[in-house]
Amino acid sequence: MPAVSKGDGMRGLAVFISDIRNCKSKEAEIKRINKELANIRSKFKGDKALDGYSKKKYVCKLLFIFLLGHDIDFGHMEAVNLLSSNRYTEKQIGYLFISVLVNSNSELIRLINNAIKNDLASRNPTFMGLALHCIANVGSREMAEAFAGEIPKILVAGDTMDSVKQSAALCLLRLYRTSPDFVPMGDWTSRVVHLLNDQHLGVVTAATSLITTLAQKNPEEFKTSVSLAVSRLSRIVTSASTDLQDYTYYFVPAPWLSVKLLRLLQCYPPPEDAAVRGRLTECLETILNKAQEPPKSKKVQHSNAKNAVLFEAISLIIHHDSEPNLLVRACNQLGQFLQHRETNLRYLALESMCTLASSEFSHEAVKTHIETVINALKTERDVSVRQRAVDLLYAMCDRSNAQQIVAEMLNYLETADYSIREEIVLKVAILAEKYAVDYTWYVDTILNLIRIAGDYVSEEVWYRVIQIVINRDDVQGYAAKTVFEALQAPACHENLVKVGGYILGEFGNLIAGDPRSSPLIQFNLLHSKFHLCSVPTRALLLSTYIKFVNLFPEIKTTIQDVLRSDSQLKNADVELQQRAVEYLRLSTIASTDILATVLEEMPPFPERESSILAKLKKKKGPGTVTDLEEIKKERNSDVNGGTESTPVNASTVSTPSPSADLLGLGAAPLTSSAPPPSTTGSLLVDVFSDSASVVAPLAPGSEDNFARFVCKNNGVLFENQLLQIGLKSEFRQNLGRMFIFYGNKTSTQFLNFTPTLICSDELQSNILDLIAPPHMQVVMYAPDHYIYQMQK
Repeated sequence: MPAVSKGDGMRGLAVFISDIRNCKSKEAEIKRINKELANIRSKFKGDKALDGYSKKKYVCKLLFIFLLGHDIDFGHMEAVNLLSSNRYTEKQIGYLFISVLVNSNSELIRLINNAIKNDLASRNPTFMGLALHCIANVGSREMAEAFAGEIPKILVAGDTMDSVKQSAALCLLRLYRTSPDFVPMGDWTSRVVHLLNDQHLGVVTAATSLITTLAQKNPEEFKTSVSLAVSRLSRIVTSASTDLQDYTYYFVPAPWLSVKLLRLLQCYPPPEDAAVRGRLTECLETILNKAQEPPKSKKVQHSNAKNAVLFEAISLIIHHDSEPNLLVRACNQLGQFLQHRETNLRYLALESMCTLASSEFSHEAVKTHIETVINALKTERDVSVRQRAVDLLYAMCDRSNAQQIVAEMLNYLETADYSIREEIVLKVAILAEKYAVDYTWYVDTILNLIRIAGDYVSEEVWYRVIQIVINRDDVQGYAAKTVFEALQAPACHENLVKVGGYILGEFGNLIAGDPRSSPLIQFNLLHSKFHLCSVPTRALLLSTYIKFVNLFPEIKTTIQDVLRSDSQLKNADVELQQRAVEYLRLSTIASTDILATVLEEMPPFPERESSILAKLKKKKGPGTVTDLEEIKKERNSDVNGGTESTPVNASTVSTPSPSADLLGLGAAPLTSSAPPPSTTGSLLVDVFSDSASVVAPLAPGSEDNFARFVCKNNGVLFENQLLQIGLKSEFRQNLGRMFIFYGNKTSTQFLNFTPTLICSDELQSNILDLIAPPHMQVVMYAPDHYIYQMQK
């Protein structure tokens, strides 16, 4: 940048700023500003033409007034005139004023674009830099449309100076982020990749930022950047701090460029070339080794730069998820940070380990730090770090440590910050269900959860308790006994009353033989909570009472007296009044058989994704630890008793599996008396018929995917480079429905795409209906589907 001579110092501007600072009141400041605005306006409208210096000075004053918070409605044309000056300081002030005050809808935008084009064509690096900075600062669609085609040419031109290349790369990045449709991909893309080999590290840094953003949406265009990025990273990592003296920051060579290169590599899978892959592994090992070396400086800037490179390298290791040795080393390195005195490092370590916990190679290594994480949960001062500790415990949980982790979360819940209590409740509920081998433990855990944090237990949580208890015959009696005992506490949370009312209404007969929980005692216990509850809970309890009429005829009169009372029949709430009237009438006129039919037990709930998990995903947002469960469930195949490929005969299934995939986190096996199939190809037939039949052979490579559907209803049936076939099915009693999805993985449409259903005569006779789109085209990422409806 040219030096500013003494003559460029604007004394009038300095005096004006001094006057503003010396004002004793707001009124005095406004008076001085209005005086100056009147003076500037008269100068601009005067007959005497202003020289460049005067225009620059007055434009600077207007800019200062604007920055003080006052509106400026004139002076824009004078600023545009400064752009045509050949003096750097005048042109600089003109571009500065335009960048700050001129909006994209201004009538002057065409004049400004012409001035910018002249400066870009001048080949003067100083003027080109000012023009590029202005384009990037304004970043409007009009400027993107005008210059998006010109800037790439400047960027890849052989005679462009390094400083201009830097500005051009960052300017193009800005335009691409604001108006990507105006930045065309072309021949320049292959040439910009080679800027990673440029001798000037400033150019490489700017080019890496640009390529990383472009590669995220156009990976194929920039896939050659992987080998160049690895080569450049290798040279930086293996170099001494003296080799890159101009770009060494507190003994760390080019840390920001290293971070950007590592981030660029995260846009692609591990390199296929063995040499490139080996060189990248060496780089990552070197970074991990340097993290173990004693610091070369005690200043915080050194540790910040060093750790920035380290954490980005760990992110790349996690992204590739292919080198067990590197994953374990990364986990151990993060484990050391868990007890670091710096809060930010502890936070980042916990966050990264959450992702590591989803890898089959590093999950066990993450679990070794469970005591440290639990200790952080108890002693950490910063609430954000404690929240990350909760996330990590949730991510590292499996069957071997589920009870310990759930117990620690419940203990922490009593003193947890109010802002994260609901999230902890959701996670405890999910873990308790997902890893419950003994469902009596699950019931105890959820009831304890309601006792500790009842206000934060959403409807989704206690709904799930009801669903699981109804779907599990072996836990119904224990659940009834447990909620009965819990309701005897003097103060019960309303959610516990809801759970108790529902379960006792369905299964109270299972504990009625005990004199301590006789029908009358059960009724009196629930009714003692009635007046303390809200209207929805009272409505639920009235439904429980009419259920008791069917279960326990001996207390029918007592219940009718309650329903007949004025507090019910004349209740101000319409819902309660209607229920009381209808239930009383039903209990009076209906015969025993009709009551038994109308008030029979609730049928098992159908399989579906847990609303708890959906709520947690919504609360945490995409890309969080909850999304990693989908990956983890494929790895953790021994959840809730394993996933042996046990076939299911539709005729033997009267209720859903005890651990049916209510959560959507991986189904447990369904029991069946049918013999195992003789071949993989007959698995689908065994699901719907009593005997295996000959079906079409499976496509190569799909056997593993196909076998999964013995124990789950949804998933990918077949996949290759062109096509993905997914299956989603649902069943109710003797009826089933299957959706088959066809997803195009290419960038072009499949025309005249016609799938064909091939099945045996036995299965064909069971198909009720086949629904298919009349004109089927498989478009990229827009799968179509067939629907098959079948009956047993």
